[in-house]
Amino acid sequence: MPTVLRIGSFRFHFYSDEKNEPPHIHVATPDGECKFWLLPVKLAGSKNVAPHVIRQIEKLVFEHQQFLTDKYNDFLKP
Repeated sequence: MPTVLRIGSFRFHFYSDEKNEPPHIHVATPDGECKFWLLPVKLAGSKNVAPHVIRQIEKLVFEHQQFLTDKYNDFLKP
C-alpha cells in the first residue's frame, strides 16, 4: 500500500488489490480511515473518522485531485 501524499497527520494511499474499482484514494488518520472516489470527488466510506475531519480531508482531496488521479493511474492502471 504505497503512500502518495502526507499532509499533517493524514496519509493518502492505495491498496494494490482494488484494481476493479473506479479511481479512489484511502486516507489514514490517527483515529481511522476513509475512502474517496476521485472522479468526481465523493466520500465512498469511512471508519472512525469524525465528520469535521472528513470535511478537512475532502477539501484536501479536491485540492490535490489531479495529482491523486495521476498517481492512481500510474500505480493501478496498465
